Amino acid sequence: MKTKKVLLAMFTAGAMLALSACAGTTAGTDAGAGDGAAKGGLIGVAMPTKSSERWIQDGNAVKEQLEAQGFKVDLQYAEDDIPTQVSQIENMITKGAEALIIASIDGTTLSSVLEQAAENEIPVIAYDRLIRDTDNIDYYVTFNNYIVGQQQAWSVLNGLGLVELDGTPIADAPAGPFNVELFAGSPDDNNATFFWQGAIDELQPFIDAGTVVVKSGQTNFEQAAILRWDGEVAQKRMENLLTSTYSDGSKVNGVLSPYDGLSRGIISALTDAGYKVGAEWPIISGQDAELDSVKAINSGEQFATIFKDTRELAKVAVEMASALLNGDEVKVNDTKTYDNGNFVVPSFLLSSQVVVKDNITSVLVDSGYWTADEIKG
Repeated sequence: MKTKKVLLAMFTAGAMLALSACAGTTAGTDAGAGDGAAKGGLIGVAMPTKSSERWIQDGNAVKEQLEAQGFKVDLQYAEDDIPTQVSQIENMITKGAEALIIASIDGTTLSSVLEQAAENEIPVIAYDRLIRDTDNIDYYVTFNNYIVGQQQAWSVLNGLGLVELDGTPIADAPAGPFNVELFAGSPDDNNATFFWQGAIDELQPFIDAGTVVVKSGQTNFEQAAILRWDGEVAQKRMENLLTSTYSDGSKVNGVLSPYDGLSRGIISALTDAGYKVGAEWPIISGQDAELDSVKAINSGEQFATIFKDTRELAKVAVEMASALLNGDEVKVNDTKTYDNGNFVVPSFLLSSQVVVKDNITSVLVDSGYWTADEIKG
């Protein structure tokens, strides 16, 4: 495998020329176009868990697209157990994997096994979750996670009548105050802090103005974070908030939730506390467009989700792996954002969309992500 210095030297030489001509996107050879020695090689794909619908879709999409290009694939799920994921990656290396695509459970725990990958000259692509504190990753593919956080905040504020879905202020918006509680993702997932910061940057002006009130006072990431994105933990935290803060008869008007699985736990807590879907039902955000949450948006339980097309994410990861193994130039569009503690990892960032009830069909059904029957079923 290329050392970090060699990799970055090659990247910089190619990227700087292309960046000057392409306004931020490295123009590379169509990944996978060459036959190369990589054809038919084994690629290891490590996913965190099957407990989340989106990771199943990611794994299947990566596997199908790699196999369509002639690669063999070792796809493994670790069920959110770090030692299991480490062992799975070790086995991939032992089996002779020529590249690794890794969605880590905890991005800080893979340094040792990635040293083994480096010793065996195996390139590594971090998939949607940044792998931290190591030189031994080559590229990172994800979404623009700061913007995802902004979109989550805009969806809550839109449901309250304060802004459009793109964050544009609405004239003659209500003065509030609106009680909004905040949830954050897993502290061992680098993306969670990007989601949080994007959301807080949009919410803070409304908090400062008194239009939005976090009645619990729990406004720090550490207070709001839900380890491993666990919906049951989110449900328990929401139950505690309702008991400790809203027993005086006041109502929750909105909940910032960074993931659909957390949103469903929050919905369960609200339902158990006697909230009913209707005019006083809280505005609840989400992420990942999971089917059960899309159904919940259709029924009015969840207001919005953020759609991140995992098919496109998988496509970019596959193109990166194919390009690396065939000696082609790897396409990236960000070389500043994702510092993993050792170096800034060359990345490709994809865009995302806010989904509410009115655009479920145009965004999710028309694109083939879900069918109308699946959503109604």
